[in-house]
This record gives sequence, structure tokens and C-alpha cells, in this order.
Amino acid sequence: MNNLPTVELESDDELFEHHRFDVPKGQSMVRIDKYLMQVVENTTRNKIQQAATAGNILVNDVPVKSNYKVKPFDVVRYLMAHPPYEYLLEPENIPISIVYEDDQLLIVNKEAGMVVHPGHGNYSGTLVNALAFHFENLPMNSSERPGLVHRIDKNTSGLLVVAKTDHAMAYLAKQFADKTSEREYIALVWGNLVEEEGTIGGYIGRHQKDRMQMAVYDSDAFGKPAVTHYKVLERFGYVTLISCKLETGRTHQIRTHMKHIGHPLFNDERYGGHQILKGTTFTKYKQFVENCFKILPRQALHAKTLGFEHPTTKEFMRFDSEIPQDMVDCIEKWRNYSKSNTFEEE
Repeated sequence: MNNLPTVELESDDELFEHHRFDVPKGQSMVRIDKYLMQVVENTTRNKIQQAATAGNILVNDVPVKSNYKVKPFDVVRYLMAHPPYEYLLEPENIPISIVYEDDQLLIVNKEAGMVVHPGHGNYSGTLVNALAFHFENLPMNSSERPGLVHRIDKNTSGLLVVAKTDHAMAYLAKQFADKTSEREYIALVWGNLVEEEGTIGGYIGRHQKDRMQMAVYDSDAFGKPAVTHYKVLERFGYVTLISCKLETGRTHQIRTHMKHIGHPLFNDERYGGHQILKGTTFTKYKQFVENCFKILPRQALHAKTLGFEHPTTKEFMRFDSEIPQDMVDCIEKWRNYSKSNTFEEE
């Protein structure tokens, strides 16, 4: 692609920007190799140090060595000699479930297991690869990804809106930014929530120790504001079925928020929900939960409804999707279990 940020060299070579970080105001002064180890996935300290030695790590557009200590408000850029793999987009003939389409947009019902866009080891088989095959000249979003207005995680199922024109991209993106779009998710979480409904806030940013996770912070020094409204739909004793409505759309927002209040998503491996967090010590119960994990081998999260104002007709459109069968089967097992068992107070 022609819009990649590059750095011109004196030779015929050029470097491509793979990562860019605006250091938050609350960041303590640490060596840049240590800092990049915390924020860049799938790398090693040795690779980072080699890149620094080669002059490929810039702070405020000046090359630095690996012992440079980052400061708040630094702009850190990590360059490499080849374009990021996610920019080398290959169209692939992958079937996608389109539930609505017109000349401005389409609504896709994504299956669990499909990555939305290439990156971090998933460079093929993604929704974007499929879109590139089925549609020509989709508009680019701010991250140079064709058609995508928003995204959902690999192992989350449900509805996504895809823009087909530049006007639709800008119009829809503004609604997501202005919090006027509607998004409702259905989730099964560990534990019996005390309240029938509630709101979770705070600031979501990269976890300080585990860069594969996000975390909730008390200030904007380490994250961006995030708001999730939840409501209990059904109680099964040791797990609860809830509806979550998003005001914001941060990475892993529902998964992070629910873990933050002590109720991780059922079978969410990244956030600890793949362990038996509530219930009895009986072998029979443990076997029951393991069977539920086999039925639903992913986090119990589905993007069920999506609403927004159409870019040209200005009509407010709302789409709804069925809960996928793996979640339905798991929920039904818990429903039956809860009817025939008593539960210990915890």
C-alpha cells in the first residue's frame, strides 16, 4: 500500500513503521527496551536491542540506544526493513455471513474463531482477507484496514458493520466515537452478581505486567475511558447470564470490565475464566464444568444487536442476531443444572 509511514534513508532502502506509541503522562522512566517489551507483542528483548543498535528505534524522530529511558509524552517509533505483514493483504475466498447489504454498508455475522483483521501471527484467514476478495475498493479506516468501522475479538461471535464508501466510513465511525451507536452483547460470567444491573467505568489500558491483557485503571494516565452497562438476564447459581451495552469500544472491554468486578467471562482463557472459579469441590461438578468448556471452547460472549443511523437515508437501523449454538447449548446445560441443584453461599 502507498500510505505506509516510512523513513527515507540515504541509500535506496526505506524503513517501515511497525509500531508507534505515545507515552502516557503517568509512565515512569524505564529503559526503552524494557518499555517496548511491555507494549509490543511477539517480540524479544534481543530483537529490540538489535533494532536500537541499527538505529531503527526512534524517540521524537531521533534514533536512540536500548538504554534510553522513556519519559512521559515521548513518541516512540519502532521501524523495520519490511512492511507490516497486515499491510500485505491477500484476498481470500472465505465465505462470510452477510445479514444485510446496500450500496453504503453491509452487516456481517462473524463466527467465533475468525480473526477480524491481519496481525500478530494471524496474516491470513481473517475477515478482512475475505472482504478483500468479495468487495473491491472498500474505504480504508484510520488504521489502513479496508471497510472496518469497529471490531470484535477472534473468539467472540456476532454482528459487525462494514463500510463500503468513504462517506459511510466517516459517518459510521463518528457515531461510534460519539457513543450514539447501539451495541448489546450477551455474556455468561462466573459468579452470582449482587445487583440486577449496574455500570462499570474506569480507564482501560494495556496491563502493566501481562501485555496480552488489558486492565482497568483509576486515571487516564494508563488508559482510555470505558463504560459498560450490564443487566442480569438469568441466574444459574455459580454463573450468570447477562446483557452488556457498550458506551465505548475499548479493546477487550467487556472481558476486562467483568474480570475487574470479579466476574470473568465463562471459559475466557486470557482472563482466567477457563478455570473453575465458583462452585463445589465435588468431582461430579468439576466434570460438569469441564463438559461445558468442551461444548463452548471459547469465551461466552456474543455481539447480539447493533444499531446506528444510516449514512444516507438517516434512518436508525437496528440488527439482531441469534445466539450461536455453542453458547445456547452451554447455557441450557447450566439452566438444567441450576434447576436440579442447590447452591452454597460464597
